[in-house]
Amino acid sequence: MTGTRPLTAPDRVRSPKPRVGFPGLPPWLFLVAALGALFILLPLAAVVTRVDWARFPELVTSESSIAALKLSLTTSAAATALCIVAGTPMALVLARSAFPGQQVLRALVLLPLVLPPVVGGIALLYTFGRQGLLGGTLRALGVEIAFSTTAVVLAQTFVALPFLVLSLEGALRSAGGRYEAVAATLGASPTTVLRRVTIPLVLPGLLSGAVLSFARALGEFGATLTFAGSLQGVTRTLPLEIYLQRETDPDAAVALSLVLVAVAVLVVGLAHRSSAPAVP
Repeated sequence: MTGTRPLTAPDRVRSPKPRVGFPGLPPWLFLVAALGALFILLPLAAVVTRVDWARFPELVTSESSIAALKLSLTTSAAATALCIVAGTPMALVLARSAFPGQQVLRALVLLPLVLPPVVGGIALLYTFGRQGLLGGTLRALGVEIAFSTTAVVLAQTFVALPFLVLSLEGALRSAGGRYEAVAATLGASPTTVLRRVTIPLVLPGLLSGAVLSFARALGEFGATLTFAGSLQGVTRTLPLEIYLQRETDPDAAVALSLVLVAVAVLVVGLAHRSSAPAVP
């Protein structure tokens, strides 16, 4: 046709990528947020101001303090491992299946989040103690759990398990199941899909849940005291040591509290870093 320019190359239309931003926040919101932050930071600052820095190395390196710290780190690591072993299947079942009573099961699994720790300790004592539900059977097998290091691990696992289940279930639901469906259509077995697709896909959520579980286990007090007691070198974890030192040596209690706060800050920072999305 006359007057028509032949097209030698396709026309390129460049449209800017849509940018999603956050709307402006009202100024009063920052004030409320600052007050909330002060509510958390001021008590921590008060602990710092009460530390006897001249005696700090001596206070945190005493025999009982070192024993309590080592026991806390060891039992918390063991409890975290148990949380991973037991909590990962629970999170997978809750996130990737549907069955009658699923909501009830989820509520029961998350119950230790709102249950007073001392109640959890009593429940464990009446389950694994000498007069407990399984106590007679365990005693016949020569196994004593209550008031032992094993009891500390079980108490910490009981209160920390929901943190891993909640974190991992949320990661599984956010990831969706499309990659797993593709792998299944290509002939991969359910175990292969779980090992090669699902776990690598939600690994940041699993790591975040594990770190949070470790932090919760490290700070456990009520269930441990009720179920395991306070035997130095056996069941006396760092929170129990702080509680006992509060009456006999307040300076030691403050110094150990600062150590526990420092460890908690480090753990929370690791949890936030492991769960943060990658920025391209």
